[in-house]
Amino acid sequence: MNLEQLRGFVEVARLGHFTRAAESLRLAQPSLSRQISTLERELGSQLLHRARGHISLTAAGDAMLPRALRILAEVDAIGTEMDELAGLSRGRVRLGAPPTLCTSLVTEAISHFHGRHPGVDLHLAEAGSRTLIEQLAVGEIDIALLTTSDAGGLPEVALHHLPLLAEELVVVTSADDPLVPEDAVIGIDLLAELPLIALDRSYDLRAATDAEFRAAGLSPSLVLEGPEMDAVLRFVERGLGVAVVPAMVLTDRPGLRSARLSTPLTRTVSLAHRSDVSPGVAVAAMRDEIIATAANFAERDPALRSLSGAV
Repeated sequence: MNLEQLRGFVEVARLGHFTRAAESLRLAQPSLSRQISTLERELGSQLLHRARGHISLTAAGDAMLPRALRILAEVDAIGTEMDELAGLSRGRVRLGAPPTLCTSLVTEAISHFHGRHPGVDLHLAEAGSRTLIEQLAVGEIDIALLTTSDAGGLPEVALHHLPLLAEELVVVTSADDPLVPEDAVIGIDLLAELPLIALDRSYDLRAATDAEFRAAGLSPSLVLEGPEMDAVLRFVERGLGVAVVPAMVLTDRPGLRSARLSTPLTRTVSLAHRSDVSPGVAVAAMRDEIIATAANFAERDPALRSLSGAV
């Protein structure tokens, strides 16, 4: 049984005539007759009473017709749905990202994407890069932004990685009560003398900063350690101290000012998906949106460098 046979049967049943049905389907009448005969043989039942000038349904044909109509309707619905997906009027994207990107790059990318494709369902998973890699591996998310200062430090999983940005870590201070001049470039020795609000030691950012202090033979002047990123930024805004954070977290934070380190600390922001699964239409469109947004961020911020050679 195939779709051409079902369409032929439905058209003959509708018109009650082989010749007119063949013309409607743009087939030669003998071809249509062979299709129907083959269908009847495969089903083991006669579907049509053949009389000169008129065709009528047998009992088997009466039973078959509504089922054939449903099958063809489902096929048409599949075609419509695929067309809609191609036009991105429907679909689903499950995106993962670390918290430090959710308030900057991800927010802007999702906002632009939703404005262009409001019918696509969006799901955002917020977690660290290692957790996101695990979620990609088991299919819980479709695509993820990953951050790392050590490419070898992430679990070995079959992923396609697309480097987007090299992002500097910057020193942030309160805009109302700055502890360092705006747009200054400071050394690790001066940073060690400033009151420092530090992330928990489980953060890769904290590990990178601590390693820099150790390499210089210095110890930071910690006033608070352990809060999450948003809390760190709020404490800095209140003037409690400074913090070393990714440059992009300053997006839409007018209460903060930043200074760059004389010996830059950087992290890489990459886009990843499973290498054994081809992204669907909606996921590919989100990927393109994130790539464009990352390039735009790099143009606006000297602390970001687009890895355009990889993109």
